[in-house]
Amino acid sequence: MAEPRLWAAFRELSEKATRTDLTHAFHPGQPHFPAFPDETRRMPFDMARGDGFNVHLYTIVGQWGTHVDPPSHFVAGARTLDEIPVEEMILPLVVLDITGRVDADPDAVPTLDDVAAWEARNGRIPAGSFVALRTGWGRRWPDAAAMANRDEAGVSHAPGWSADVLRHLFEDAGVTAIGHEQTDTDPGLATSAGDFSLELYVLERDRWQIELMANLDRVPEAGGLIVATWPKPQGGSGFPARVFALHIDD
Repeated sequence: MAEPRLWAAFRELSEKATRTDLTHAFHPGQPHFPAFPDETRRMPFDMARGDGFNVHLYTIVGQWGTHVDPPSHFVAGARTLDEIPVEEMILPLVVLDITGRVDADPDAVPTLDDVAAWEARNGRIPAGSFVALRTGWGRRWPDAAAMANRDEAGVSHAPGWSADVLRHLFEDAGVTAIGHEQTDTDPGLATSAGDFSLELYVLERDRWQIELMANLDRVPEAGGLIVATWPKPQGGSGFPARVFALHIDD
């Protein structure tokens, strides 16, 4: 009997593809948006106390650790987590790399020249893809002070997206979602002034994003797939996500 086609495809993928976890393990005390409370945990049932099993009770905000922001995070009446279909959870993965510029200038953001250079090497960014911004900022996790990178005046110097690139990705390329290593879509100079307009731009377009991604330096800039999953809270406006990439290394 012939092997079912999907099983055969899975076996071939398993033999050839690398799986790279793009998710930080979350925990109390980790870097987070300053207005959010820290995570708390307790164990209503604990084998160390003689119970027959372990159970943790987690108290967290939805935007905790590597997490998904659906449109409803910033837009009243927009799609919530349970309304994002599974068809959007497996996508082609595009990685824009500005790590070199960020190492020299933590306020660096991507430019249309970065997009043009990526497309010169790889062809047009696929419609319906997930575009991740590689900045090297994930190396700072879980050091909250290093992630925020504030100067003496309290201003954060951290990379973020740019309006030009986001407009191109959503309005010209037609991507489905974006992601990044830093805490926010907007660069630190903007968020320090209370400006989250780039995140609003993304979510107003009925798109979603993953924040605080890990290990983007371990995946190729083109040719991979991303799998982004999360729990399904009814009406949910954010939740920790488990995200990984599949890629075939040359």
